[in-house]
Amino acid sequence: MSDRLFIFDTTLRDGEQVPGCQLNTVEKIQVAKALEQLGVDVIEAGFPISSPGDFHSVIEISKAVTWPTICALTRAVQKDIDIAIEALQYAKRKRIHTGIGTSDSHIKYKFNSTRDEIIERAVAAVKYARNYVDDVEFYAEDAGRTDNEYLARVVEAVIDAGATVVNIPDTTGYCLPLEFGAKIKYLKDHVSNIDKAIISTHCHNDLGMATANTLEGVLNGARQVEVTINGIGERAGNTSLEEIAMILKCHKDINIETNINTTKIYPTSRMVSSLMNMPVQPNKAIVGRNAFAHSSGIHQDGVLKNVQTYEIIDPKDVGIDDNSIVLTARSGRAALKHRLHINGVDVSDERKLDKIYEKFLQLADQKKEVTDADVLMLAGADIADQHAVRLDFLQVTTGKGVKSVASIGLDISGQKFEAASSGNGPVDAAIKALKRIIMKQMTLKEFTIQAISKGSDDVGKVHMQVEYDGQLYYGFGANTDIVTASVEAYIDCINKFRK
Repeated sequence: MSDRLFIFDTTLRDGEQVPGCQLNTVEKIQVAKALEQLGVDVIEAGFPISSPGDFHSVIEISKAVTWPTICALTRAVQKDIDIAIEALQYAKRKRIHTGIGTSDSHIKYKFNSTRDEIIERAVAAVKYARNYVDDVEFYAEDAGRTDNEYLARVVEAVIDAGATVVNIPDTTGYCLPLEFGAKIKYLKDHVSNIDKAIISTHCHNDLGMATANTLEGVLNGARQVEVTINGIGERAGNTSLEEIAMILKCHKDINIETNINTTKIYPTSRMVSSLMNMPVQPNKAIVGRNAFAHSSGIHQDGVLKNVQTYEIIDPKDVGIDDNSIVLTARSGRAALKHRLHINGVDVSDERKLDKIYEKFLQLADQKKEVTDADVLMLAGADIADQHAVRLDFLQVTTGKGVKSVASIGLDISGQKFEAASSGNGPVDAAIKALKRIIMKQMTLKEFTIQAISKGSDDVGKVHMQVEYDGQLYYGFGANTDIVTASVEAYIDCINKFRK
């Protein structure tokens, strides 16, 4: 009989901490429901004390999701735990995830404390949380750089206090796989009450070893893994859910199973990428655009003769429809709805589908083929229609030996404004014209254009970071015209600081 590995998804907590990737409550509920369909065991819904938004999201996710455990993060502080308990009031299955730093670096520089005091605080937090819930997970922050003997003392103490799960994070992504595996084995061998709790891994990808470290942890006795969709997360990200799930599916000799419905992996990946405006790198394992592409002549010949020559995964196993319907200007609503569904977006409201279809036809008239990325962009376009500041028109004159000039029209809460400006290139001219209308002291800090994936008619995607009044705001725009996409990204930033 196979061992069972529990999948703890932290896309909505650790993943959502990525700058510019914040979701509103409605979007978080959408992701949480997709995670439930995917088969995730535990959903870390947020850090309730960190903001009213996080608190509200944990409440609403608890109401919306049926069978997965809903987890709320806290520090080893009573007030944090009180707020988390309140946020989890509607959860059918609830878990408090509390903890404290255990490495000498954290103890000395973060807490100005001692090893014994840290154990006391850890035990007190777990005992306090157990007064309210039966399921308490303890995290030993920076466990990757914590001395194993001391880490074992901490783990034994918190299990005695009532912890049901002990999380061993490689917070900085520092550990080598063999080193991390040995750490888990040390705990299995030296913590007398380890059989009363599940060991969990939480690995970061700073050195590109998150998945390898997580797998070593599992092979050495961990039975919960903390992961995110597409491996998103702070800095270089977290362990990818899809990578761990498919490693165990492919390597049946490991004899460890998960509850993941792997055919839901690709749609969920696309949904998260779209909602967070965070593209998946083309060569990303499992869900990247090139994951099942073969350009080498030798590889193509081998695949045509027998797909298993160069493919260890059937694309359909992860939800990729390799017989996909190609969308063009002649495609109908049913084809569009089908493509949206494949990409993780279910549109039941016919009026909303009509609006998306209308925009689809406009785009399809400009392009030979509408891609999945285009479809996801269209699905989120109605959000821009609700903004107070909207682009009415944009006209740009540019060329070699010609000074770039832009004329722009904005609709601001129903009022029309126009301006014109010259600039050092079409984007500069357009943004200068825009700023003449807005008249705010804004500084462009970051400007990124996503690579065009197919032809010269493809949609260009722009990510921007703008500083206003000492705060950073992130914007996103997409259009077949890169200048228009740039202006839309800037307007997206403006709408965020106007709220």
